[in-house]
Amino acid sequence: MPWELKSDRPIYSQLIEQIELKIFSSVYPLGSKLPSVRDMAQEAAVNPNTMQRALAKLEEDGLIITHRTSGRTVTEDAGMVQKAKTQLAREQITEFLEKMQLIGFEQDEIITIFNNMVKEMGK
Repeated sequence: MPWELKSDRPIYSQLIEQIELKIFSSVYPLGSKLPSVRDMAQEAAVNPNTMQRALAKLEEDGLIITHRTSGRTVTEDAGMVQKAKTQLAREQITEFLEKMQLIGFEQDEIITIFNNMVKEMGK
């Protein structure tokens, strides 16, 4: 999964989101050792200090654990990962619903559009 950073939002926030997605999609499985800060920063083409800040935030959120002598690992707590996934989903859905209401769609119209798209994706 390549790093896809855009200039329209802070790099720090995008790094957090992308590392979360790598954890959620098991690119970085539960309990796995993460690459070093320098390696991750080089791979993402960002400053190591920016990557360090992103990893510190993920540690604060409980998704990453830092071991003094052996680097960082992804948490083994599947419940913590599921909670973070659900929170991200809720944020995305809230943003979507707010935009749909700004466009002028009513709740039943939004649900119809959503259901039709889910059916189309399932094909």
